[in-house]
Amino acid sequence: MDSSPRSGNLSVESVTDDLRKSLGNDKVRLKLEDLNWDHSFVRELPEDLITDTIPREVLHACYTKVSPSAEVENPKLVTWSESVAELIDLDPKEFERSDFPLVFSGASPLVGVMPYAQCYGGHQFGMWAGQLGDGRALTLGEILNSRSERWELQLKGAGKTPYSRSEDGLAVLRSSIREFLCSEAMNSLGIPTTRALCLVTTGKYVTRDMFYDGNPKEEPGAIVCRVAQSFLRFGSFQIHASRGKEDLDIVKALADYTIRHHFPHIEKISKTESLSFNTGEEGSLIVDLTSNKYAAWAVEVAERTASLVARWQGVGFIHGVLDTDNTSVLGLTIDYGPYGFLDAFDPSYTPNTTDLPGRRYCFGNQPDICLWNIKQFTATLSAAQMINDKEANYAMERYGTKFMDDYQSIMTRKLGLPKYNKQLISKLLNNMAVDKVDYTNFFRLLSNIKADPSISKDKLLVPLKAALLDIGTERKEAWISWVQVYIEELVASGIPDDQRQAQMNSINPKFILRNYLCQSAIDAAEQGDYEEVRRLLKVMERPYDEQPGMEKYARLPPAWAYRPGVGMLSSSS
Repeated sequence: MDSSPRSGNLSVESVTDDLRKSLGNDKVRLKLEDLNWDHSFVRELPEDLITDTIPREVLHACYTKVSPSAEVENPKLVTWSESVAELIDLDPKEFERSDFPLVFSGASPLVGVMPYAQCYGGHQFGMWAGQLGDGRALTLGEILNSRSERWELQLKGAGKTPYSRSEDGLAVLRSSIREFLCSEAMNSLGIPTTRALCLVTTGKYVTRDMFYDGNPKEEPGAIVCRVAQSFLRFGSFQIHASRGKEDLDIVKALADYTIRHHFPHIEKISKTESLSFNTGEEGSLIVDLTSNKYAAWAVEVAERTASLVARWQGVGFIHGVLDTDNTSVLGLTIDYGPYGFLDAFDPSYTPNTTDLPGRRYCFGNQPDICLWNIKQFTATLSAAQMINDKEANYAMERYGTKFMDDYQSIMTRKLGLPKYNKQLISKLLNNMAVDKVDYTNFFRLLSNIKADPSISKDKLLVPLKAALLDIGTERKEAWISWVQVYIEELVASGIPDDQRQAQMNSINPKFILRNYLCQSAIDAAEQGDYEEVRRLLKVMERPYDEQPGMEKYARLPPAWAYRPGVGMLSSSS
């Protein structure tokens, strides 16, 4: 046996690697006290030397150390995610601990955490807003799991920070339920997203003016534990570039940190790899991504963002507040506020009352808005002299190409076809907009169409009857015409009906987190009944399955779903 002494400077990565190898394929299940904490963000980036929570401009720093300060009285566990617990090697039995709500309300902090609030800025509704930052979110640290993955844990609603401005740093049960459920629903839909480990009430009430109309009311307070590989956003870089020459080095340091921990493959790009591209411009036409890692990184950020937005468009998700401080540098859906899913197909729909009447962040605008955000991000890197104009333009070009490639692929698969048919899809979306057809239910029903050209004209729309409601004779003819062309495409594809239906049902969900479903769960939870929140979570964890007995969760919205605060929301939370 080798008895030589081991180095006293073991890395956290080496420890988790040893643990993983020793346990083989067995799942690691740890107690809260045994979680493997690390603090790379705190260790490697500049810290605010002032530690109070008085609202102020935080200069020359990426974060401020802040402890949770939300008042707590008999907190309760509302709901939790066992799949997120698995990400961090947490034993699901830990949710049963009597002190679990105290831990995740911040009232009884774990040994090993090092809470901080991140400094960032952003463009809000197209205007530079200056410093924003984590006004009510505190990162506890990062957990390195047995698979050597890094997961950041954050308490949202844990109290004031220097970035709270005039706000109280708290969150209410209403918005916390919405964030928890959508985080997990989006993950189950296969869309990159931040996650949520648990949601607890604080036992205290919080004053909120939900509609900003001068009528505040008391609402139950709550804290959600968000989980992501990183909560860095475009604004994390913008704030330092906006402060001029003195802080440009921080932009570079933060980029180096991000690449090192979250894009390590970029560091390993071989100089011999062929990563030179023609920009199509006259003069010097080549962008060489092997000679500048920041250019390669900017391109990947652009492509991840484009792929994310394409997936949003595919399931009919509207973020609602696509400011640059709400745009993840990892290509994740982040910051769930006044979001929504399409009911009736309407490209101009926005779920955010603050977005009226301009509808900057409506469903149809999301691809262009995210390109605008990429432009601001590349401008930040350019200001720090990390990329040049050609490299910035190339990143934006790649955004456009990636979005179209992914969006066309998604829409083609939603129709069960082997190749993209622009005219067929454009006509379909036009018909859906004219007749206000439910986006989710229509595509789910579409898989019932048979590749049989002999079906009589009066039977063609039978499989779609539940989605094509109250259409007149003229519109009925328009739909029959479309279905006839669609069937011709199905026949030409040669794909068997049962095979195509299975494939279509794997991309067209039966269940989405409609706002009215959220509201029903919220109404019950505010009365102390959390069962509907938990039931809704279970349904949304299997969006592509039929789930017999759960049909009510796929129903069209009732009339009350269009009242203020349900179909459209503000950013109040």
